[in-house]
Amino acid sequence: MTHILEHFKKVDPKLYPYVEKFIGDLVLSRYEPKDYFERICRAIAFQQLTGKAATTIYNRVLDLFPNKTYTPELLIKIDHEKLRAAGLSNAKARYMKNIAEAQVDGLVDFNKVDKLSDEEVIAHLVQIKGVGTWTAEMFLMFTMGREDVFSTGDLGLKKGMMKIYKMKTEPTKEQMLNKAKKWTPYKSYASLTLWRVLDE
Repeated sequence: MTHILEHFKKVDPKLYPYVEKFIGDLVLSRYEPKDYFERICRAIAFQQLTGKAATTIYNRVLDLFPNKTYTPELLIKIDHEKLRAAGLSNAKARYMKNIAEAQVDGLVDFNKVDKLSDEEVIAHLVQIKGVGTWTAEMFLMFTMGREDVFSTGDLGLKKGMMKIYKMKTEPTKEQMLNKAKKWTPYKSYASLTLWRVLDE
C-alpha cells in the first residue's frame, strides 16, 4: 500500500492525510466470476438503503433459495410477491428478475467481463433494465476489485468531497471529474477514503 500513499502524497495534499489515516480500511475485494450474478443482485438490493437495513432484506431474499444456492434459473422461478414480502421494492424485485433473465438469455455473460475494460463492463451491464451506471460502478469496485473507479452519481462521494475540500455547495459532475482525474490510477482508494471520512 506504500505506493498508493506515495501517489496521494504527490497528487493531492488535502486528501492524503485521510488516505494515510484510513489506509488499513481501504480494501477492495475480488470475487470469482461464479459469484458475479449474486453480487450484482446484492448491489440492487443495497441501492439507496443503509447497510444494516439492506443486509436484513437481502438475507431474507437468500432464504428463498433452496440451500441458499443463488442461481438465475432459481431466481426466475421465485414468485414476485415472495421477493416483495422479503422487503424488496416492486422495482428492485423486477430488476433482479431482469438480471437473471439477461444471464439465462445470454444478454450478459459474467464469465467474460473480467476481460473487459471498466468502460466496457459498465456498457455491458447497463444493457439490463434496472442496472444503471452507479450499480455497474459499485460492481467494478466491490466485486471485481478494480482500482480506478469513481462514481460522480454517488451522494456519499459528493458529501465527502464537500467535507474535505470545504465546499459550500454540492460539487458538479465536472468539478468531481476534475478532482478525480489526478487520483488515477487509484480512484477507488480515493472513493473508499471519501466514504470513510463521512462515517467519522
